[in-house]
Amino acid sequence: MTAIELVQAYYDAFNAGDMPAFLALLSEDVVHDINQGERQQGKAAFAAFMDKMNRCYKERLSDIVVMQSADGSRAAAEFVVHGQYLADDEGLPPAKGQTYVLPAGAFFHIHCGKIARVTNYYNLNDWVEQVC
Repeated sequence: MTAIELVQAYYDAFNAGDMPAFLALLSEDVVHDINQGERQQGKAAFAAFMDKMNRCYKERLSDIVVMQSADGSRAAAEFVVHGQYLADDEGLPPAKGQTYVLPAGAFFHIHCGKIARVTNYYNLNDWVEQVC
């Protein structure tokens, strides 16, 4: 599977809400750089993060464009997040079912056919403005 196919499968699983398929694409020691937050490591930490995300947010990604480096070791994606804020997330405004549309992007490192790093970016101030 090429880096583009791997990242597309990652987003397809995300959009389908298929967390087992989503997590299966990650290396055991995956590094997750959370937008404007901490760096977490390991598939278990990523799964816990996704449990929280799926409790607090309902999101679907559209307009996904994936690019890869010539050697296939890195990839990048740009997409639009269509979401609903379902439950309060610590340190953020109260959730009242607000909807939002947010451009976002991610960078990936691919190793041994698995996603070994995911670094996500979006404009948190834009999101806050949309949900307040």
